[in-house]
Amino acid sequence: MSAVPAVRWLWLLPEARQALESRELAVILRCYRKLTGLSQAAMGELLGYDPSYVSLLERRQRTISDRQGLLHVSRVLAIPPHALGITTEEDTDFIAALQFGESTVRLAEIARQAGRAVEAVEELWPLVARLEARLREGRVDYGTASLLARARATLGTSLGHVLAEERLYLAAYWTGRAMRLARHLDDGAFLGHVLRMHGNELRKAGREEAAIARLTEAAKLSYGERERGQTLILLARAAGEQGNANLHDDSVAAAERLMDSVGPSGILFTPFSLREVRMRGFMGTGRTALAAELAQSRPSSGEAPAPQWAAIEAVTSAEALSAAGDLTSAHALYDEALSLAVRHKLPHQVQRVVRSTAGAGFEEVHTDALKRLRGLDRHHTPAGSLTTSTRSKHR
Repeated sequence: MSAVPAVRWLWLLPEARQALESRELAVILRCYRKLTGLSQAAMGELLGYDPSYVSLLERRQRTISDRQGLLHVSRVLAIPPHALGITTEEDTDFIAALQFGESTVRLAEIARQAGRAVEAVEELWPLVARLEARLREGRVDYGTASLLARARATLGTSLGHVLAEERLYLAAYWTGRAMRLARHLDDGAFLGHVLRMHGNELRKAGREEAAIARLTEAAKLSYGERERGQTLILLARAAGEQGNANLHDDSVAAAERLMDSVGPSGILFTPFSLREVRMRGFMGTGRTALAAELAQSRPSSGEAPAPQWAAIEAVTSAEALSAAGDLTSAHALYDEALSLAVRHKLPHQVQRVVRSTAGAGFEEVHTDALKRLRGLDRHHTPAGSLTTSTRSKHR
């Protein structure tokens, strides 16, 4: 028999979900034994029942009708109570909360893509906290797990826009938790989506090799051409930062072909974003002249698909022009990037300005960026409450 997943995830398997939907104790017990490999004697010992009684239950010759007995079976076998016909007032409230939770995740994703990542974090954190508490209680059903995976992924990606560099591990932490949960959900398209988000947060946290592995897997699971195009853009970005020119160039070319075929989509699969990724890849692979050539023919910031991309592109163009010796143009672009990053509360981009202007010729903008960064550090979001359980794991 193949390895059986941990019991808490067992009820997310397609066969187990079908058993739960039957709402029949006999069907559920037989499914549990089949998936765990337990004998009737072993299940009897687990539940405190005689093996013959387990046999009678599975053959529908006996049943459990009292609430306490059903609660006992639910608790020991981690069966969602509603599948056995028992719910509490708390369960009823939670079902209603799940319906609101779907809207919360959708609205948070819209806010993130519109450049309002702080707002997205503030909306998501209470929902994630409640779902995490439910999971810790051992109440794992498909609806809760699916919603929590999406909420974790969107929370992590949103944090990746608002956290300073030294705390970007939190964004990777939450998208990583989303990925681990998504692997239990039997949904390849969703897993590919989460892998793409996690891969990008790993890249931002400086773990390019792991990022490339996740993004390569995501590309294989992509359910559509636009989805694959977004993944290829992020893969090109990670490859450029790793210094892998061949992988970067191949990924950019493939993404460009797809964009020509199906058109742009979202805030990532756009000509503006692809151009920035190509320029940054040229810088990362030692082709600074090509990067500067792109920077000299830059589009207006109004063409950016989202405010964060306008700031990202301005910093990258400034770095390319600085490397080419055009300090005057680079200075103007650093000022533009700094203004955008502060206005939209993007500390990671302010830190890029600080880091990029540390050399001679940019003392004024460097000092201004440091001052602005300290101001952003005083801005607190619910992200601060996320550090308690994770900081020690990532030091």
